[in-house]
This record gives sequence, structure tokens and C-alpha cells, in this order.
Amino acid sequence: MARKRKGTPIHGWVVLDKPEGMTSTQALSKVRRLLNAEKAGHGGTLDPLATGILPIALGEATKTVSYAMDGAKTYRFSIRWGERTTTDDREGAVIDRSDHRPSTDAIRAALPAFLGEIQQVPPQFCAIKIDGERAYDIAREGDAVDLAARTVRIDRFELVEEPDADHAVFEVDCGKGTYVRSLARDLAEALGTVGHVGLLRRLRVGSFTLDRAISLDELAAMEQGAAVERLLLPIETALDDIPALALTEAEAHRLRHGQTVALLTRQDRDRLMAVQGADGGDGTVIALFGGTPVALARVEGAEVRPVRVLNLT
Repeated sequence: MARKRKGTPIHGWVVLDKPEGMTSTQALSKVRRLLNAEKAGHGGTLDPLATGILPIALGEATKTVSYAMDGAKTYRFSIRWGERTTTDDREGAVIDRSDHRPSTDAIRAALPAFLGEIQQVPPQFCAIKIDGERAYDIAREGDAVDLAARTVRIDRFELVEEPDADHAVFEVDCGKGTYVRSLARDLAEALGTVGHVGLLRRLRVGSFTLDRAISLDELAAMEQGAAVERLLLPIETALDDIPALALTEAEAHRLRHGQTVALLTRQDRDRLMAVQGADGGDGTVIALFGGTPVALARVEGAEVRPVRVLNLT
């Protein structure tokens, strides 16, 4: 017999402004405990050094976590010129130094080379698995980690300010899998020096932005029921890029029970054309009845097949 989960069934998203010095898993556990939530997950890991947007999925929203993780992200970060570290951020030991400091013009001239789809080698200290072992565990043992370059997408890379000759602050819009630490390392190398990330703050994950975020201290100060009512965002917040398909009651009933729905009438074809012409391209839709999500589904020809049923009734 399956063990009953502890906590309250809460469904939706909370946007946490993660503090520095805490892992994403620790932050997730704290939110779950403060809200007494039955089930929780997070939509994209942040290093302990980093602060900012950590979307927390509660209940049935955990079924949409992968869509949040695939969303575009915005970061603000600083580079400390002249020092390279083992971790490519300020938490690592310095392993190389340079007296060269790039000029403002040189920095701006170098940025366009990092736009679009680029090849990027992840940092030695990262969570990628090599033969079943995390890269950071291998690196901590003092062994070199052989990581292959991967394709990532950079949509915007801007110099924001230069507080002094040793530091520069940037903002970047990027796609899934981009390592800001690698970006800092590679930009410094392109400018004839070395560097590492000093400060890192995530400003956006898909539709999740700082204007809806709350700190752990603020969350702890709120009453549990009020916190849920005020902070909870709907499950479909993570699905903004996915077209919505309205269902009849009978169609919703079939999808909820894992059955395929056939859309064959002229009116049905109009509904299908509306979602098939939307962005996404792979046929994935969020199926709704009365404005409530029923399932993540895939449209194949005139059929709608459930992929993940959302139990919200």
C-alpha cells in the first residue's frame, strides 16, 4: 500500500527570490515546509553563489517543470578580470592570473561573437555526469574533467557597467543549458586575459520574473493560507509558449481518463487549425475545460492524445 504524502495538496507556482549561500534543493525544501505543500519541485537549478528567480512547482505543477526549465533565462552577473579560479566563480581557488584589463571598447567589440548559437565547454565543477559520476565530484578529487563542447543559444549579451578596472557587469538572455561561468571564462580569454564570475543573479525564467518573486524571509512572515492565496501562480504560467485547446466536457472526461479524443467535425477542424498554426511546432498543447488545465496533450492529425494528465478536480 502506497504511503500517504504529508502536507496539503496545493497546485501552482511560487516564484522564489533565492538567497545566496543556499542550494536550490535547500530552498525548495524550505518553501515546501513553509507552505506545508504535499509535493514540490523546482524549475531550474541555481548555484549556491547565485541569487534570483527559482520557480517552485507545487502539486500538479510539477508535471510542467521541464517546460519551465526549457524557458529562456536572463542573468545579470559580474566578471572579476585578472583571476581564473577552479570553479570559474569566486568560490574557487585562483589558478591563473593576468595583469591585462580589457578596455570598454574592446569588451563591446568582443560581445557579438558570443551571440546566436555558440559552442560552449561547461565548467569543470558542474553537475554533468561522466560514467555515472558528477563532474564536480571528479574535479574535487583533483582529476581533470574532460567535458565536450555543447551548443547553447545567446540572444542578448550587453555590458551594463564597469565599477572599476577589475570588474564589469553584464546582462545576458540565453537558452537552456547555458553556463554563465563558462561565458565569463570564454569572454575573458577572448579579451586576452582571465576572469571569473563574482556576482550572479537570475532575473527571469520564461514567464517567471522578479516582480512576482518573494524572499524566504517574506514567505516565513506570512500566514500559510494567505501566502498561497497571494503568491500562487496558475500551472499554465510555465506553458506560455504552448498553444491552448479548449475542450467540451465530454472531451475533457476522455482525456482525464487517458483516452484519445478525435476531432472530426468542421468546428473541430477550426479548433485544430488555431493550435496547429501556433508556435511550438511539435503538436503539444495545453488542453483546457472551463479555463482549467486538463492535460498536456499532443495533436496528431485529427486526434488529441494525453501526455500528462493534470488532476485538478
